[in-house]
Amino acid sequence: MQRQRCFRTHWYSFLAIAGFCGVASAEEDLAQGLSKAKAATSGSTDVATSTFEASTKPPEEANDTTEAKISAGGLFTSGNAQSTSITSGANFRLRRTENQLTAAAAANYASARPQGAAESKKTVENFQAKTRYDRFVSPVLAVFGAASIRSDRFQGLDLRLNLDPGFALYVVDSKTRQLWSELGYDYQHDVRNASALDAARLSNPGLELPKTEDRHSGRLFLGYNDSFNKNVSISTGLEFLQALAHTENRRVNWDVSLSSSLAGKLSVATTFSLRYDHNPLPGIKHTDAIEAVSLVYALM
Repeated sequence: MQRQRCFRTHWYSFLAIAGFCGVASAEEDLAQGLSKAKAATSGSTDVATSTFEASTKPPEEANDTTEAKISAGGLFTSGNAQSTSITSGANFRLRRTENQLTAAAAANYASARPQGAAESKKTVENFQAKTRYDRFVSPVLAVFGAASIRSDRFQGLDLRLNLDPGFALYVVDSKTRQLWSELGYDYQHDVRNASALDAARLSNPGLELPKTEDRHSGRLFLGYNDSFNKNVSISTGLEFLQALAHTENRRVNWDVSLSSSLAGKLSVATTFSLRYDHNPLPGIKHTDAIEAVSLVYALM
């Protein structure tokens, strides 16, 4: 009986010591755990940690980017027929948190001399530039203002100025992919060239055609940009403008560009532009289309 009591006494003492050591060990582990930096992906539900989560990129910086590209292409023939075609352009995009600035410029020129002709004649001559500022008031909604100018000899335009304020709704907005729609107002100011006005008056005697014209229109736009990978990207936009006062005035513009990398920052781009004017000057066709293949170099 005395031996059993002694055994029990030693057993209880052992359990007490083990329990004390376990508690001490747990407290020591807990203290060490509090002093260690935890990964942001540890799964802890604690709202306060002992370290800064510096490895987590702030959401407002996730779309920040700076892009600048220049492009050029040409076609030259000689012999029985001579022709020259040149296309060039530049694009710039800067995104910093809620602010985005874009700018673009392009020029197209072509001339041809058919067999038997004494000299070459211009067949294409247009220049255009556009700049735009977006302010994101929420992750999916932005307000913007844009201004563009265009000169196109064969559309009868010395100058076309467009001012476009509006709202943009982004269904997808990431650094490499954007899908959005726009709704806004368009103010258009045209300065027509003299040769187009003279030709229109000859074909329509008595027709009053002022040198300048202003149009006020509602504007609807759908755009999509996608960099599928580091080698292939696509960009397209469809724009519809409907005059508010004279409903016979409406226009449709469509642009699409497919770019594929060749080496490093050098790529080749195939572009297509469609311009439809339902009510152009008399003698001017309703639709113009431009297709081009250019070499593109990414500056940044």
